[in-house]
Amino acid sequence: MADSAGLRYRCQQTSRPRGAAADRRRRPAVGPVVRDLPQDLRRALTDVAQVRQLLVASDFDGTIAPIVSNPADARPLPTAADALSALAALQSTSAALISGRALRDLRVLSGAPADVHLVGSHGSEFDAGFLDAVDESAKALLGDLERTMAELVQRYPGTTIETKPVSVAFHVRNAAPEHAQEALDAALAAVANWDVHITEGKAVREFAVIDTDKGAALELLRRQDTADAIVFFGDDVTDEKAFSRLGATDIGVKVGTGDTRAGYRVQAPDDVAAALQFLHDTRRRWLAS
Repeated sequence: MADSAGLRYRCQQTSRPRGAAADRRRRPAVGPVVRDLPQDLRRALTDVAQVRQLLVASDFDGTIAPIVSNPADARPLPTAADALSALAALQSTSAALISGRALRDLRVLSGAPADVHLVGSHGSEFDAGFLDAVDESAKALLGDLERTMAELVQRYPGTTIETKPVSVAFHVRNAAPEHAQEALDAALAAVANWDVHITEGKAVREFAVIDTDKGAALELLRRQDTADAIVFFGDDVTDEKAFSRLGATDIGVKVGTGDTRAGYRVQAPDDVAAALQFLHDTRRRWLAS
C-alpha cells in the first residue's frame, strides 16, 4: 500500500493542553505497578520512553479489557484505562485504542477521554468519518449480511451477531464447542460468492463491506502525530496487521498465546496495565528531567 491510509483519509488532529501544567491538571492518578514485567520488555519500554514524540496504542478486548461472555459487558481494567489516559495527557505523547468494535460502542465501553484517539471497525472508522466511503450498494450488502447471519443464529444456539457500520461479526464464543467451528464454516459458506472482506478472530468471523486494516490505521496515526516511535498492544489475529507495520524503533506486545510478529509477549490484560503504568511513570520522569 503506497501511503494509502494517509492519502485516502483526513483524520482530525486532537488538540490538548501541552506542558507540565497540563500534565498536572489532567493526568489521572496512576497506582504502583503490582505485576512483574519481563526484563527485556522493561528495558525496551525504558528506551522508547525517551523518544521525542511517542504514540501508545492498544486493542481493546483481551488487551486492556478482559474477554467476557457477553461483549456488551466488557470494560477496561481501571488501572489500564487510567494509565492510558495519563499517557495521553503527557507532553509529546499520544494514545489510541484501535478495536474491531464499532466506534460508537468503543466510545461507550472504553470511557476514554477526548484526548485518546478512538479507531473502530478494525481500522476503518475514525471519529471524523470512515477510511473509505460507504456507498449505497455497500449499505445494501450490509443488510444482506445481517439477515443471512441472523438466520444462522437461529440454526446454531449460542451464536450471536454484532452489526457494525461497515461489517457484521458472527460470534461463536458461547456456542457448544462441538458446534462452534461448524457454525463458523457455515457463515463462510453462506457468503462464499459475495464481495465481502473476511477477518478471522478468536471465536468470531467478521464480514465487512469495505476493506479494514488496523495496520493502515496505526500508520495514519503515526503520521498525524509525527510519532518517532510506537508502542502497540494486541491479542488477536487482527492485531497482526498492526504488528507488521512496526519498525526498528517501535515495540509490539502480544497478549496471550499464539504466533505473532510482535517482539514481546505478556500473558494477560493485567500485564498490559502494568506495562502502561511503567511506561507512563518512566516517560513522565524523563520529560521532567
